[in-house]
Amino acid sequence: MTVLAKQSVASISKFQTEQLKETLNYVLEKSPYYKKVFAEAGVSSSDIQSLEDLRKLPFTTKDDLQQHNDAFFCVPKTEIIDYVTTSGTLGSPVAIGLTEADLNRLAANEAQALACAGISKEDTVQLMTTIDRRFMAGLAYFMGLRQIGASVIRVGSGVPELQWDSILKFQPTYIICVPSFLLKLINYAKTHGIDMASTSVTAAICIGEPVRNPDFELNTLGSKITSDWDIDLYTTYASTEMQTAFTECEHHLGGHLQPERIIAEILDEQNEPVANGDEGELVITTLGVQALPLVRFRTGDIVRAHYDACNCGRNTLRLGAVMGRKQHMIKYKGTTLYPPAMYDVLGDFDQILSFVIEVSHNEVGTDEIVLKVVSDDISEAFKEQIKDHFRAKLRVSPKIVFTTEDRIDELQFPKMSRKRIQLIDRR
Repeated sequence: MTVLAKQSVASISKFQTEQLKETLNYVLEKSPYYKKVFAEAGVSSSDIQSLEDLRKLPFTTKDDLQQHNDAFFCVPKTEIIDYVTTSGTLGSPVAIGLTEADLNRLAANEAQALACAGISKEDTVQLMTTIDRRFMAGLAYFMGLRQIGASVIRVGSGVPELQWDSILKFQPTYIICVPSFLLKLINYAKTHGIDMASTSVTAAICIGEPVRNPDFELNTLGSKITSDWDIDLYTTYASTEMQTAFTECEHHLGGHLQPERIIAEILDEQNEPVANGDEGELVITTLGVQALPLVRFRTGDIVRAHYDACNCGRNTLRLGAVMGRKQHMIKYKGTTLYPPAMYDVLGDFDQILSFVIEVSHNEVGTDEIVLKVVSDDISEAFKEQIKDHFRAKLRVSPKIVFTTEDRIDELQFPKMSRKRIQLIDRR
């Protein structure tokens, strides 16, 4: 498998510039939305002669995609092979259609991403995520593994007993799952006498939640997992809209850009590129997408940029841990917070079994935070201990409410949900 990311920076830039021109010509011919928006902005594809010229183009937002969903499609419905949806910012889901070529692109993307994490034809991989419910990720993992030639065990999400039955029966070397679920697997193994050290699993591809801090060291969740189960943890980041993944290599220094499939910008509040090691919003332009390509799409995700070459030989941008979503940024008593920082603080307590963070506006229009927690210890002393730890780590102390596992399950897994929810933003 040829990896463009290992070519010279000049070669990568030349390739992406040519692909960008093709993408712009394509959307100007096929996309009703971009025809209109580019005309209103007074720009044409001939204005873009380098990657730096991208800044001449207007941004695309999630609201744009939701309000004008149909106008983004560049092919007739008869060419759509698969539909997926992503949650919209205005309430109803956004539809993303894929042609046969788009599905092939998605498979190639995931094959390259999983190969980056060391998966080969010799591996057996247990897939602990849904492959249905209009969910792109599970389908991408399956197709990518199929392209690699690895064996796949499609167990789906949840049910620790079934997961362990499959692990012991089929001997997978890798698992793909939400990392906090690994804690449930560990707990099940401990209570049922399963010797984790003797199992076949060597590594987990962790989706949906961070297991590393901005300095690439394991965070509280990652440390908890590896202290009980000696497996390697790989992070991966993706979104339905960009149809591309950023996955770590064996050096664990951030998710690698796939330059064949996406152009990425990381921009500050003034929409200027951030310096190496700084954080900003990820903005992407898809390459090679037929049905619903996107130009300068604001993901809303705040990430840390790393432009220096990796020890694995790749010369492209690497993404550090997602700090949080721009729309989920919380201003609480003068302090700026992102939910993952609070997840990490709560993860320091073994007594806390599960939780949900609710954010709302109070009567004066400022942000309020309520932590709904299921715990082995519901004493006032433990509540004060949690608050003291928040003050020490984040300089704030949100309201804490102890609740039941049943109530947390209702909040974390609402009807039609495809993945667990830990943040409820009511603002």
